[in-house]
Amino acid sequence: MKTIIPALRKKHRMSQQDLADAVGVTRQTITSIEVGRYTASLELAYKIAHYFGLSIEEVFDFSEV
Repeated sequence: MKTIIPALRKKHRMSQQDLADAVGVTRQTITSIEVGRYTASLELAYKIAHYFGLSIEEVFDFSEV
């Protein structure tokens, strides 16, 4: 699943670790989501989107699902 998380992190000058700490997961989880190896649970997707003040649909691309 495609995501704009890397662009959001860059815009907010955050590392993967910063985001992981903010949403309560490991850096490896954020890395895996960004490269498409792991699909975030609904709860995690909500946490990430809410952290950036966006909807889940704005952060994650569901067109290929």
